[in-house]
Amino acid sequence: MQPLTRFAAPACPLPLANLDTDQIVPARFMKQPRSAGYGQFLLHDLRYDAEGRARADFILNHPEAEGARSLVTRRNFGAGSSREAAVYALVDFGFRCVVAPSFGDIFSANAVNNGLLPATVEEADLELLFDYLCDRPMPLEVNLERCRLRAGEREIPFAVNPVWRTKLINGWDDIGMTQRHRAAIDRFAAERLRDFPWVDPGQPVPSNGA
Repeated sequence: MQPLTRFAAPACPLPLANLDTDQIVPARFMKQPRSAGYGQFLLHDLRYDAEGRARADFILNHPEAEGARSLVTRRNFGAGSSREAAVYALVDFGFRCVVAPSFGDIFSANAVNNGLLPATVEEADLELLFDYLCDRPMPLEVNLERCRLRAGEREIPFAVNPVWRTKLINGWDDIGMTQRHRAAIDRFAAERLRDFPWVDPGQPVPSNGA
C-alpha cells in the first residue's frame, strides 16, 4: 500500500449527506472482479441517467475531476452495509482522501486498510471548504503529518484515529502494522518453544528420564 503523507491536487465538492455504501457502489456491479477497475462504478446512479448517459452537471463528470484526489462531502459518509467495494470504487477512481464531518465506522476501517484517508472536520470548517470549492474541483493540500488541509490561504484542521494515521503514513494494512513487531514476535515464539516444546508437533519431546 502506498504511504500517504501529504499531497496537493484538486478536490471535488459533493454536498450530500448520508451517502451510503449502496449508493457509492450499487450492488449489481459487485460481481465484477477488482481487476475491472471499480472507479467506473463509483456513484454510478448519480453520475448517469437511466439510459447510461453521463449527467453533465454531476461533479465527478466535470473534466477537472479526472485528476481529483480528495472528495469533500457531508456527514455520515459511507453508512450502510459493510461492502469494501465502496472503498475500491473511490480508490480506483483516484481518491486518496474523503473529507466529511462523520463516517460510517466499518467504511472508515475499510478505507484505511486500502490507503484512503477519512479526514473528519467540524461542520463549520466544512462549510468554509464548500465556499472555497464553489461547486467545482479546486486545489486542496492534504497534510497527514500535521492533520491539516490547506484551501487557498486558509488552513483547516482535521481529525483521524492515531493508529489509522500511523498505518496510512507508513503504507501499512493490518498485517503490516503487526509486522513492525516482528522481532518481539520472533523472540516470544522462541521463548515459548523453549519452555513448552510440546506446542510444536514437529519438535521431539524429551522423555521424563532425559
